[in-house]
Amino acid sequence: MAAAIDPVDLTQALIRCPSVTPADEGALDVLQRALEGLGFVCHRLPFGEGAGGIDDGTDRVDNLYARLGTGQPNFCFAGHTDVVPPGDLEAWRSDPFAADVQDGELIGRGASDMKGAIAAFVAAVAGFVAGRGTDFGGSISLLITGDEEGIALNGTKRVLDWMRENSETIDHCVVGEPTNPETMGQMVKVGRRGSLNFTLDVTGVGGHVAYPHLAANPAHALAAMLTALTAEPIDEGSEHFQASSLQITSITMDNPATNVIPDKARAVFNVRFNDLHSGADIIAWVTDRLESAAGKFEFKLSHHISGESFLTPPGRLSELLTSAIEAELGATPELSTSGGTSDARFIKDHCPVAEFGLVGLTMHKIDERVAVADIEALTRVYTRVLTGYFKVD
Repeated sequence: MAAAIDPVDLTQALIRCPSVTPADEGALDVLQRALEGLGFVCHRLPFGEGAGGIDDGTDRVDNLYARLGTGQPNFCFAGHTDVVPPGDLEAWRSDPFAADVQDGELIGRGASDMKGAIAAFVAAVAGFVAGRGTDFGGSISLLITGDEEGIALNGTKRVLDWMRENSETIDHCVVGEPTNPETMGQMVKVGRRGSLNFTLDVTGVGGHVAYPHLAANPAHALAAMLTALTAEPIDEGSEHFQASSLQITSITMDNPATNVIPDKARAVFNVRFNDLHSGADIIAWVTDRLESAAGKFEFKLSHHISGESFLTPPGRLSELLTSAIEAELGATPELSTSGGTSDARFIKDHCPVAEFGLVGLTMHKIDERVAVADIEALTRVYTRVLTGYFKVD
């Protein structure tokens, strides 16, 4: 019989590994030991610089795929052990990697995003297996990356490629992101907006500010072009998504002098788009407006898409999560597509995926923390989800 796992103890052990992207610092070792103790077969999957003899110039990232059982259906939990930097250490009320418990709260970088959720799921599996044994009519797996907070080149996406190559199929997936805004049970994510980053470079003719007729100021052109992008909303939203949003994040000109017209100007902006558009649609929309406003000025537009928008329609997975949350937390969650991107954007190409985890109020902040009671409650929710998924006929 599998030994019980205390989710709070496991969360603390994970937090004490300072796994700031892309470093692992032993976090996956901690997780692997716990999973192997439950009977999981674990595969460590490093990708990037030096992995498998490959020198591709990207950071080396360690990942883990673990599976209990060999049959279908395969219920997968996905998450990440990497965390963002802690920031000003002096501003924390305790060491961000000490995982101290104060006044019923566990403090530490990654407590809510998302080592607490990983520990809760592992503890849930331990409890589930203790009651049902390992012959429960399918498989349980975990896909854990060390590259979610980074550029996401050598993490979940590469693991999914490995899984396809090795005939590893998952049927449903829950991602343990901190989906709840303020209290447990408020929100399940069933989709995400797409994200596109743009860099716009405008070229003009530099000169003396007192002789503007001898110059062509790219800053003026850039202002007109950005106005063309922001004057009207992209859309009004759709049935399941809020309105698409274009936000300017940077305007720069390398010009320290006050009496010189610059010859170049740059802006960086991001578009979060809903299911009314594809990434290609947004690129065309942006390009059309820039060309109309550029006039005589030359410009260069570059872009990078982090992910397309997607929606997991209400169905078995959202129903399982909702019923488990209602039973354990006494709340009916909103099925939402708000917020930023997550690794669900990769998983959605393989199976239905939804996200539910802890409260995200302090994620990425100084004194990131989560209530001990919330970790225990999340463990109960996950246990009920597993019980419902592998229901005995």
